[in-house]
Amino acid sequence: MNHLLILPILLPLFSGCLLLAAFGERLQRGVSLLATLALLPVSVALLQQAAGGQIQFYALGNWQPPFGIILVLDRLSALMLLANGLLAAFALIYAVRGDDRRGRHFHALFQFQLAGLNGAFLTGDLFNLFVFFEILLIASYGLLLHGGGAGRVRAGVHYVVLNLVGSAFFLIAVGVLYGVTGTLNMVDMARHVAALGAEQAPLVRAAALLLLVVFGLKAALLPLYFWLPRSYAEASAPVAALFAIMTKVGIYSILRVYTLIFGAEAGELANLASAWLWPLALLGIAVGSLGALAATTLQGLLAYLVVVSAGTLLAALAMGSQVALSAALYYLLHSTWVAGGLFLLADLLARQRGEKGGQLVQGPALLQPHVLGGLFFFGAIAVVGLPPLSGFMGKLLLLRAASTPGQTLALWSVLLVSGLVTIVALSRAGSTLFWRTGRSMLDSAERDVVRLLATVGLLLTALLLILFARPMLDYAQATATQLLDVELYRQAILGGGA
Repeated sequence: MNHLLILPILLPLFSGCLLLAAFGERLQRGVSLLATLALLPVSVALLQQAAGGQIQFYALGNWQPPFGIILVLDRLSALMLLANGLLAAFALIYAVRGDDRRGRHFHALFQFQLAGLNGAFLTGDLFNLFVFFEILLIASYGLLLHGGGAGRVRAGVHYVVLNLVGSAFFLIAVGVLYGVTGTLNMVDMARHVAALGAEQAPLVRAAALLLLVVFGLKAALLPLYFWLPRSYAEASAPVAALFAIMTKVGIYSILRVYTLIFGAEAGELANLASAWLWPLALLGIAVGSLGALAATTLQGLLAYLVVVSAGTLLAALAMGSQVALSAALYYLLHSTWVAGGLFLLADLLARQRGEKGGQLVQGPALLQPHVLGGLFFFGAIAVVGLPPLSGFMGKLLLLRAASTPGQTLALWSVLLVSGLVTIVALSRAGSTLFWRTGRSMLDSAERDVVRLLATVGLLLTALLLILFARPMLDYAQATATQLLDVELYRQAILGGGA
């Protein structure tokens, strides 16, 4: 059995428990950084194992599927582990420069968040997907409120209440599916769903649509996105950066469940989600773009851009083809890392504007106008999708994935108009932040090299994804092909061929 497969969960989980002890600040930072950075080589090793195309599983307690709890390593889960590990490393490097001092147990919560995220990406069991959702959500409640303040408390209460309702729906849906199919193993459930009788199909359809509501809430699908802008805008910079992957957990869950269990081989329930995702995703792109245009703070603008990226990814999932899914995976990496970098950059700007913070109003002169202006321009080009950075490549691949005249007309119209609106919003923000300034700088303006390097590290992924586009696209295409081959999962997990 490949014990490396469980390490992305155990490493942050044990580190989080250790960090709850009363260590000094320096030791806490050292343990947290060591645990987070150690996830990177582990993720790379698992990615190399998954790249061969073999699906592996880890049977906890050596109880074999479908009876035991399993973790599954395929190309998709390995890619998500790498995306999470890289984002977390830069976010934590930024946080240890002082943001972690704003409240108690920051590092323990950060590690529990990573454990929940990695567990959600690896689990092959629907109930344990719920369990890992709860772990990452409970940790995210604490992280969102880290540092206190009336704005964060209001956003936190909104966030907690909505996600508690979502968790209740999740549990109800899982209970119904278990009652009908008699299993929680996703691959085994797919086998039972494909053989459903006509009298059982309506009940399973209702449970599947309830799951779609839950995952849509996590993925910021219209009209379930309204918790996101305020929560992301109010969170501290490293927390907002880490939260850039939170919507991707919902998108990952939709991709996993609605290709494996309710995909093309699900009989009467085949491709259940597509009809709902397509119109709601396109509307989400439009609403997110208008929200970005109307935003009064840079953090709020960036939060709405997360909504736009979520809608873009969900539109690709709705198309469902191998070409569309491979484009979505490339765009997922781009949108996660660049969004995280932009949230860090927004905080760097706010630290040099005093009480004006991220408000899009005239403020004092910046301490580093050329460096921060260059990074803002770079990040804006990347997130809008202009050449030559990864946003352009990702959107071009998505536009080319439209396979019917109706899809082409709708997707091209919405994405291109959304891009234009986003350019206007970012141009307005940039001109306000860098040109409409006073002549003097604040004495309290902060300049920190480590924070700057962490921000640059995340933003530079937009360039790296272009430089290594060929191997990345090959991997994404192979991942999409693997996802659509349900029989491959059945043979590997239920047939003992892992």
